[in-house]
Amino acid sequence: MTPATDPRGLFLAFEGVEGSGKTTQVRLLSELLASWGREPVVAREPGSTPLGERVRATVLADLELAVPARSELFLMLAARAAFVDQVVRPALAGGRVVIADRFELSTLAYQGAGRGLPADEIAECNRIATGGVSPHATILLELDPEEGARRQKAAGMDPDRMERAGAEFHARVAAAYRRMADRVAGVVRVDAGASPAEVHTRVVGALASRFPETFPRGGFTS
Repeated sequence: MTPATDPRGLFLAFEGVEGSGKTTQVRLLSELLASWGREPVVAREPGSTPLGERVRATVLADLELAVPARSELFLMLAARAAFVDQVVRPALAGGRVVIADRFELSTLAYQGAGRGLPADEIAECNRIATGGVSPHATILLELDPEEGARRQKAAGMDPDRMERAGAEFHARVAAAYRRMADRVAGVVRVDAGASPAEVHTRVVGALASRFPETFPRGGFTS
């Protein structure tokens, strides 16, 4: 996994189990950057392109459709290839910050550990789909999957197809994330077991230590 090399832009991805707060933290970080005058490109995976949104509707929202594990993998990677070509590369070339809700680690965690597909084969397929592009940093929001499920239930969220996969599936996903946090370069581990505001402070602090030109301590300077 090789980070995107364009020095003018920055590619960040948020990862974590269901209910870990990825969408909230993406929003808070994007609002912070916008308040500094640096409007980011906010994206979700699968999604953020016409093809990606169709894949999302097929894989996540169509609860009646039987999707075999390998079919799920290739649908996700087809969406990712479009996302990289149509969103990530142009944004980085224009000096933009891209903030994605999920990226490549999700595929290794969900289709790999969750569905049982070989991790090395997934990694190779992902490399082809992305052309070698990967985030400069991946913020892993660490939370017990049972707590994540409780959060979603308390919020009255209607679970999608992936969220309905069962406790054992999500335990395997969480374990895979923990393993990758120790092995994959660029992963920033953040304890997500606090309030959204506190987790946001932790995220910004971690990013400031890695990317001070984008997240200067004490405020943005152009």
